[in-house]
Amino acid sequence: MKNYLVSVMTAVCAAASPAAADTVFDSGKLLATGGVSQVEGAGGAGLSTWSVITGYGSRNGVGANAHYSYLDLPDFTFETVGFAAGLFDRVELSYARQYFDTGETGAVLGLGEGFEFGQDVFGAKVRLFGDAVYDQDRWYPQVSAGIQYKDAEQEAVLAAVGADDDSGVDYYLSATKLYLRHSLLLSGTVRATQANQFGLLGFDEDYSAQFEGSAVMLLSRRWAVGADYRTKPDNLAFADEEDAAAAYLVFFPNKGVSLTLAGVDLGEVANQGGQAGVYFSLQVGF
Repeated sequence: MKNYLVSVMTAVCAAASPAAADTVFDSGKLLATGGVSQVEGAGGAGLSTWSVITGYGSRNGVGANAHYSYLDLPDFTFETVGFAAGLFDRVELSYARQYFDTGETGAVLGLGEGFEFGQDVFGAKVRLFGDAVYDQDRWYPQVSAGIQYKDAEQEAVLAAVGADDDSGVDYYLSATKLYLRHSLLLSGTVRATQANQFGLLGFDEDYSAQFEGSAVMLLSRRWAVGADYRTKPDNLAFADEEDAAAAYLVFFPNKGVSLTLAGVDLGEVANQGGQAGVYFSLQVGF
């Protein structure tokens, strides 16, 4: 999927004249309305997926972005890099590569110092109905459906800790409502998932329904504060898995860049106690 997306974007750019490129990549959406890059690559907030389509392409255009995120925890570090494209404010395609480094804790866990779990996440989202920005006179939100295919590494280790598989598919339904008059965005997502720790520790054979929620206040055109809460399944016998939460500040200097600084709490991870730390994310695009 990643190679296909790159080929499509390259072909569009190569075939278009400068004037045509300006039309295709029209940046027609309002600043900040595409959200930022969520940890699995979708448009939304850091932990929570929103129904909005990433990028600034309008219904007549295309938008795209790339991101890098880093989370420093007491016993681990987590990084993700990826890119996403929004097509005509209707369809979103995304890819994220995740790295979970155990650092010195890897030796304590018997894995070896610096042992790393990795995962590829391929996503697709489609807007079903509603428009979070322009439907201000309607009571209902923008609603989208999405899918994420996750393929984790370290199959032998995942099996040893009790995971049933090293890959799985998440399905979600998301609703987002923007109240421009009050500078407030509310979003909720129901996710059907088999994933342990977002998939980094493998997948259970059974699905469970989990919730993601966001509340964001726009302080100005360029600054926003918000909070996320995300529930997670607790499938593995060797360690408890707790819900995750985040509070963040986002700066949008222009439509090409967003910077996110957050405090994130993942709860207990791999019997190493509570894991709360500082999160930073940079997104660039159009």
